[in-house]
Amino acid sequence: MLTTEAAVRLYHDYCEHMPVLDYHCHINPQEIAKNRRFDNITQLWLGGDHYKWRQMRSNGIDEYYITGAAPDRDKFQKWAETLEKAIGNPLYHWSHLELQRYFGYHGVLNSKTAEEVWQLCNEKLKDMPVRDIIKQSGVTLICTTDDPIDSLEWHKKIAEDPGFDVQVLPAWRPDKAMNIEKPDYLDYLAKLGAVSNVDIRDFSSLKEALRIRMSYFKSHGCSVSDHGLDFVMFYPAPEEEVAGIFAKRLDGSTITREEQLIFKTAFMQFMAREYRQNNWVMQLHYGCKRDNNAAAYAKLGPDTGYDCINNYAPASQMADFLNSLELTGELPKIVLYSLNPNDNEAIGTLMGCFQSSDAIGKIQHGSAWWFNDHKTGMTQQLVSLANLGLLGNFIGMLTDSRSFLSYTRHEYFRRILCDLIGRWMEDGELPTDFDGMGQIVKDVSYNNAVRYFNFDLKAV
Repeated sequence: MLTTEAAVRLYHDYCEHMPVLDYHCHINPQEIAKNRRFDNITQLWLGGDHYKWRQMRSNGIDEYYITGAAPDRDKFQKWAETLEKAIGNPLYHWSHLELQRYFGYHGVLNSKTAEEVWQLCNEKLKDMPVRDIIKQSGVTLICTTDDPIDSLEWHKKIAEDPGFDVQVLPAWRPDKAMNIEKPDYLDYLAKLGAVSNVDIRDFSSLKEALRIRMSYFKSHGCSVSDHGLDFVMFYPAPEEEVAGIFAKRLDGSTITREEQLIFKTAFMQFMAREYRQNNWVMQLHYGCKRDNNAAAYAKLGPDTGYDCINNYAPASQMADFLNSLELTGELPKIVLYSLNPNDNEAIGTLMGCFQSSDAIGKIQHGSAWWFNDHKTGMTQQLVSLANLGLLGNFIGMLTDSRSFLSYTRHEYFRRILCDLIGRWMEDGELPTDFDGMGQIVKDVSYNNAVRYFNFDLKAV
């Protein structure tokens, strides 16, 4: 993936051995705390990986071999049969990169080599507990994704273990406290009230409960939040109207779509103000339409591979949301991720409206996300950011993954970054200044994220 001499030099001389800072992922901290060992490559590769599940379904494979009760060896065979048809898909690159880096296998996985790869990986996995995988990957810090009611017991156990020096910090994901339209919303409020020791009887007490839980998360090292939104909405209303909508929902009454958006706007404004006060970073992931296959959702539940890009995300509302916070001096650091690549330029131009001396690159265009997490998507995001902002201030890559082998995605990203800058250098669009360009590559790969999130790490 390094197509010029300049790209080769940038990658190997400047960022190949840079550490990995994974500031957003969905790894289970319990598995790190218990230093889980996987019995076989299927458990490590296919367990919970809806990226792979989607492609297996596209290959006509029965659900029995995907999320069903088929033997792990049979599931692996079906994945190998799928992978050989996935040329051009990032899964083809990722899977073979993982086989090379973690298992020393430089062949091609397909239906004919599946048994060979199965035996090789399973033998090596006997001596590959997850902490060793993390350390081997050069990881210095991991931010998981955690609900406000989470006890954070596993984060605490990891932090207290002197034998493991990688920081594993919680990240605040309060979607369930915001999603007022969900059927189980009142049940969730009861749990939130119990862990915060607050009787949630109105919007004010909901905010009190959330502040208490934020303080608890902060005591465990949390300084990052994340929100999953359909779009960044702006439906402002007086406080009394918001309180009335919340009271209506507490009574068990149905609320309208507009009332939902009014409440969510107020909720997000409240959260943003709290983040500003606590110097937390706010991540906004939007532009996804989830659970499209109702029959499959009924059988398998969420996060099983039935989501798609949504093309409704009005930039005007997002701009007004950010402006409402800037007007009162309460705009926090924000990272914006859209699942729709057509939003790249909207994000790039909107960021420039709210940058300030509060922080270098205060508003960030997040790394190419999910369905854009491939060579084309990453390149488009990098070029768009370079065209409209400051690429040198970009906070770089994250895994956004449930897999312990996904740290190779940082290498994948770095190769794409170096290839892009290397081509610009050889085309004469950038000076042949390897120290200067190399420093940018190092900063985007690691250092900028260290500085932006104020983690207890040193730039290198």
